[in-house]
Amino acid sequence: MRAQISKFLDQDMTRHVIMGVILFNAIILGLETSETIMARAGALIETLDMICLSVFVLELVAKIYAKGFRFFRDGWNLFDFAIVGISLSPVGEGLSVLRALRILRLLRVVSVVPSLRRVVEAFILALPGMASVFLLTGIIFYIGSVIATKLYGPTFPEWFGTLGESLYTLFQVMTLESWSMGVVRPVMEVHPQAWLFFVPFILITAFAVMNLVVGLIVSTMQEAHVEEEHAATDSYRDDVLSRLDRIEKALERR
Repeated sequence: MRAQISKFLDQDMTRHVIMGVILFNAIILGLETSETIMARAGALIETLDMICLSVFVLELVAKIYAKGFRFFRDGWNLFDFAIVGISLSPVGEGLSVLRALRILRLLRVVSVVPSLRRVVEAFILALPGMASVFLLTGIIFYIGSVIATKLYGPTFPEWFGTLGESLYTLFQVMTLESWSMGVVRPVMEVHPQAWLFFVPFILITAFAVMNLVVGLIVSTMQEAHVEEEHAATDSYRDDVLSRLDRIEKALERR
């Protein structure tokens, strides 16, 4: 019985149905944010939401029954368990945050769609390498913030008056959000040589360092994809060899 349920849950059709329910539930949760729609069809929307949640709970219970304790050894199963658990949390006046967190059910698409799972797994695998890049970025930001506070703090205290304000302003500059007209050009009106500080800072942080992060993630995704292809090839080879072995044994009995 457990094997049959596990096989049913692993079918592509079952995964597509679950994904459809997840997307439909995301639309329902979005409609709940509209006071006009809730005033007209609030009861229907809440009923549909409960039906979707019931489907998720049934799927989770079926997985636990089919796989037993092996269910909790899979990180993606624990992820699904946590998402559904949040959805089942009591919702009251003082727990409105938990009600808002129900939209996290949409993240279950990640565990259902293999391609999205590869992206997340690659990101997690890239974290150790990214830590070194972030450390380097932090050092550059700290150095830049100290310099900016000392050079531009007296004349622009709202942007560079303290170390924290300088860090935030330089972060804005790194993201290239209103960095020129909003920050650098006003500073250059008082300090004409300010571009000698800001231009190298942008080149180092926005282009060089951040591209290192992107490169690490892409490299990790490629490695994960290659490993997945090798695993699929090995599985196919083992399946073929197993079938050939069964055929040979059947021929020997004859």
